Amino acid sequence: MSLTLLIADDDASIRLSVSQFLESLGYCCLTAGDGTQALEMIHRYQPHLLITDIAMPNMNGYELVRQVRQHPSLRLLPVIYLTARTEVEERIRAYRTGGDVYLAKPFDLNELAAVARNLLDRSQLVQMQVEWRQRQQQPSAASSQSLHLAMTQREKQVIELLAAGLSNAQIGDRLHLSARTIEKHVSSLFQKASVHNRAELVRLAIEQGLVERHPQSKA
Repeated sequence: MSLTLLIADDDASIRLSVSQFLESLGYCCLTAGDGTQALEMIHRYQPHLLITDIAMPNMNGYELVRQVRQHPSLRLLPVIYLTARTEVEERIRAYRTGGDVYLAKPFDLNELAAVARNLLDRSQLVQMQVEWRQRQQQPSAASSQSLHLAMTQREKQVIELLAAGLSNAQIGDRLHLSARTIEKHVSSLFQKASVHNRAELVRLAIEQGLVERHPQSKA
């Protein structure tokens, strides 16, 4: 799925040129002509990145970002300021209001795209870390339920053989896969179940009836 970017600027030509260029790179772009419209679209569409001018009617870029940052779900939204204001005081104010990058007009579209890609990569990584921490805090029963729903058919085969006490190499021989591939499946199961080792994974699977207890299983 394409990442969604919102471009807020009262200059229609800038909205058009920026959105067309970024869409040619595979992004989904939304546009707004002022800060009020931009804020409404942010709440409605939850974009992955905001590109905004500062001097806009109804609500300027500073106020737009200030209001965005008041919402917990939007505090990590990456923000790029595009503006003709080049004074140091303006740049300082932009960063203090929560902007991540400040690009002065006229700007290069390729530079804008590189900055956007960098911010999006960082934002996606942070989001993955937040989700991982949330999974770690979930009780084991909830984790096991999500494990049951999220497991692929191959992972089900792997966890059954883990419960039988087989090593990664032995499981690979049974399933005609490399030990490295089995290791990746096991790591994925650790994350889905929010556990840290094979014994915890097997014990959880047995407790929830996902696999049968084997005599040779150490769980």
